Amino acid sequence: MSKHLRGVKPPVSRSKDALTKAPQVPSYFSPYAAAEWKRIMPRMIKDRVLTKADLAGVENYCMMIGTVREIETNRALNAGDIDPKLFGVQNRAAQTARQLAAEYGLTPTSRARIGSNSDDDAVDDNPLNVC
Repeated sequence: MSKHLRGVKPPVSRSKDALTKAPQVPSYFSPYAAAEWKRIMPRMIKDRVLTKADLAGVENYCMMIGTVREIETNRALNAGDIDPKLFGVQNRAAQTARQLAAEYGLTPTSRARIGSNSDDDAVDDNPLNVC
């Protein structure tokens, strides 16, 4: 059976060239995005999954979370009235944030994959599996 199955993500793993210090919060971030950056960076640095090449994706994640929170705050300030256009934007931003979170080990499932070793050398108990 092929190792490259559709829909199966490779495990998130620790990077050899991982950042050891959190970068500064990007200056163009909203206060909500900046708060998310400060919240997740210590964990990402500790888990050693973040490299310089990943920073753009993490910035996008923080901006999407910031967008979701900003829209929700504005909705709450407007007596809970829901603007259908903003709800669509919020929904897409939340979906994008969720997808990016899974890429960078920010979900329980993706955290469980960090540092996990695949059992490529393990004995297969399936007698029909011919190598």
